[in-house]
Amino acid sequence: MWNTLVTDFQVIFERDPAARNWLEVFLCYPGWHALVFHRIAHSLQQIKLPFLPRLISNLARLFTGVEIHPSAQIGSGVFIDHGMGVVIGETAIIGDYVTIYQGVTLGGTGKETGKRHPTLGREIVVGAGAKILGNISIGDRVNIGAGSIVLRDVPDDCTVVGIPARIVRHRGQSIKDTEQQSNREHLPDPEAEAIKALFERIKSLEDEIDRIRHSTAVYEPLSTSMRLSEVSHANSHINLQDLERHNSIYSSNYLIQEFLDGAGI
Repeated sequence: MWNTLVTDFQVIFERDPAARNWLEVFLCYPGWHALVFHRIAHSLQQIKLPFLPRLISNLARLFTGVEIHPSAQIGSGVFIDHGMGVVIGETAIIGDYVTIYQGVTLGGTGKETGKRHPTLGREIVVGAGAKILGNISIGDRVNIGAGSIVLRDVPDDCTVVGIPARIVRHRGQSIKDTEQQSNREHLPDPEAEAIKALFERIKSLEDEIDRIRHSTAVYEPLSTSMRLSEVSHANSHINLQDLERHNSIYSSNYLIQEFLDGAGI
């Protein structure tokens, strides 16, 4: 346990630029204090000592604002930054070198028994306010955007954002927009893109109605005075418009369906 606590202490200087010196970190970092309390409580829980582990856990919550169940399994090198409002459930498992920001919840989704909390791999970053719920697995080197709600398994080397969370990057490459591959700080907004697709679909339908209303000559029998070349030109113009409309609808359909799939609808 001592070696694990030393590792927890050392990683603070690697991940927090605000860490000035060891005395400041030792006395003023509630995330580290919460881990110290937890590792003591977890050791007592493993030898099945009653009452005392939960008492230590509640004292830790009182002094640090971080609530960790004594049975939760937490690897070494974990960094809880700021910490206020972090909740880690009884059957949660956290791998080594995970970074957790304030307001994160690793919780369940109901009154299930047995394993009902998430399992996190190694080197994960969980943004402020994110909620990871249920008996799901989060792969190694995953970034979870602030405020996201994760309800499904996430494979290795992904970035997930949104409510519910969707994969927007895999192995550093954008899932939908290859032009943004080099910008790894950009987090797409799936909800906004789906709404935009719906808006464009409505606009396309309105344009089609306007063409029907104001260009009835195209759809009515052509006058006998129109020459064959004019007929051919009109037909090619209609076909081009139909093709553009079809491509636009197909693109918006893809965005809408992806949004609905991510939401489990």
